[in-house]
Amino acid sequence: MKSAETAKKFPVVCVGGSAGGLDAYIRLLQHLPADMGVAIVIVNHLRTVATMLHKILPRYTEMPVELITDSLLIEPNHVFIIPEKRDLHVREGEFRLEPISKPRGWPDVITVFMRSLTENWDGTLIAVIVSGFDGDGANALCGIKEVGGITIAQRPDTAAQPDMPESAIDSGCIDFILSPKDIAKKIVEIVNLVY
Repeated sequence: MKSAETAKKFPVVCVGGSAGGLDAYIRLLQHLPADMGVAIVIVNHLRTVATMLHKILPRYTEMPVELITDSLLIEPNHVFIIPEKRDLHVREGEFRLEPISKPRGWPDVITVFMRSLTENWDGTLIAVIVSGFDGDGANALCGIKEVGGITIAQRPDTAAQPDMPESAIDSGCIDFILSPKDIAKKIVEIVNLVY
């Protein structure tokens, strides 16, 4: 049994997206091994509509896909999905859900979660921004890099809605700009180097 301290050492991949993100999530998961030893957290910013990702994505990966509940343990070789209308945080190796802090306008749930990771996770962080409207996540990317994490944006010409990847690139804190399939390859490469 791992202690709480060693439990927080494996890599976490945060994949932030919105409109058009489903295609990117599917392509990513289809090309990621199920036994890499990382936790994949998909932060899709939905303000009002209930997410269906936890029902759709199991078709594309052998990893268990779970809708996040409060105090759920973060485990490697799992895909975790943020529920709608909630902010997501990490504390002591668990997910914590809170009421959404920005109920109007474009949500910033990706930014909120990435900032929580930089403060509360000891393992390698990989932040990925894929298709979506607005610029959620962009403001947290430099913080990911400051703690030694890696940042990746979907190539805008492969995104159904390029706003989010373009905002991420404009932050000046993106390490790689890749198609979803190549993002998966890069994640595997990074994890093999650090873990």
